[in-house]
Amino acid sequence: MMGKGFLGKQFGVWLALLASAAGVSGVAVAAEVRAVRVSASEEGTRVVLDLSGPASFKAFLLDDPRRVVVDVPRSSLKSKLPAAEGAITAMRSGKLPHSGLRLVFEVAGPVALQSSAAPPAGDAGNRIILDISAPGAAKTVAVTPAAPVAPVAIRPAHAPSESGRDIVIAVDAGHGGVDPGASGKRGTHEKDVVLEIAKALAARINAEPGMKAVLTRDGDYFISLRERNTRARRAKADLFVSIHADAIANPDVSGSSVYVLSDRGASSEAARWLAERENAADLKGGIKLDDKDAVLANVLLDLSQTASISASMVAADNVLKSLDRIGEVRKPRVQQAGFVVLKSPDIPSMLVETAFISNREDERKLSTPAHRSKLANAIFAGIEQYFEGNAPDGTRLAATRRSAGSSTQIELRK
Repeated sequence: MMGKGFLGKQFGVWLALLASAAGVSGVAVAAEVRAVRVSASEEGTRVVLDLSGPASFKAFLLDDPRRVVVDVPRSSLKSKLPAAEGAITAMRSGKLPHSGLRLVFEVAGPVALQSSAAPPAGDAGNRIILDISAPGAAKTVAVTPAAPVAPVAIRPAHAPSESGRDIVIAVDAGHGGVDPGASGKRGTHEKDVVLEIAKALAARINAEPGMKAVLTRDGDYFISLRERNTRARRAKADLFVSIHADAIANPDVSGSSVYVLSDRGASSEAARWLAERENAADLKGGIKLDDKDAVLANVLLDLSQTASISASMVAADNVLKSLDRIGEVRKPRVQQAGFVVLKSPDIPSMLVETAFISNREDERKLSTPAHRSKLANAIFAGIEQYFEGNAPDGTRLAATRRSAGSSTQIELRK
């Protein structure tokens, strides 16, 4: 999952928390930097430091000239630096006191920096990951070929304008690009199989009148966790579904599981929104935070989050039951965690661990188009069942339900 699969990767969660964008040190151990990789995309530039083991580090920005700096105590560089690309114009390495390593990346113009530490995932070892982007840079939403490029007014041809808008579902394929996610024993990468499942799910959604899917990514490229939320929000999504394939040290563990946001994750996200409410877009439902005092803004956000988590739980439970009908589920109940991609306070969100790619049989199934299609159909069935009883106001499906209900009442009066 996020870096390797959610279950069995809690080590990566707390280590990443220690290595925040402001430059917070991790665990004080020594490790060599075996390689430095740079990859540029429309979202920015990602730098990955491949390590011989877990290591502490500090990442920060400097001006005059503008630079991204990474200090790794008790470390050394064991490879040549790659060519500069993307936001990086030049790079160099140097030594710190007490056998430390400093890497300096010169950048063109002002940039924003996010840093994190990732534990081993499949063939990849411990890594330090730096995401460098231009603050406020315009981004586009990745969509299926049949969908419009700009998801401002998403309406497929089969939904006439007079019938109300479509229900919009953001389908998020985890990982991508330089982040392969988890890997199986046969070399299957999570980023590849979940993209195929996501595409199959989007196609099934788009085949349903009154529903529209938007992919957060439609190819093999990296997108930050926050950007995935941003793309769903820009598409005015009614539901966010993130697709992953878990990994764990025990190769005998198999099956699917479904997650929604935990209360702790909601609390931390509420604090972030309240701190940035002057710059935050309006929440769904017309809720505005920028003109409210702190107490009222907190109450409004709490109400929105509570409703979102409740809706997420209902939708996720439908999906979990649907997955249970086609195969093994790892957990009989919906799980809760503070994963970043689930943190939209007003968009019901779920994360589906389709299988354990670390299990040989699960990996084999994930490698087959037939099983990926079966998983996509099961996830769709759960989504469809959820919206049967929870169609948002103003949508084509809600209007159809009201019309059917009115007809039933008229018949009963006769």
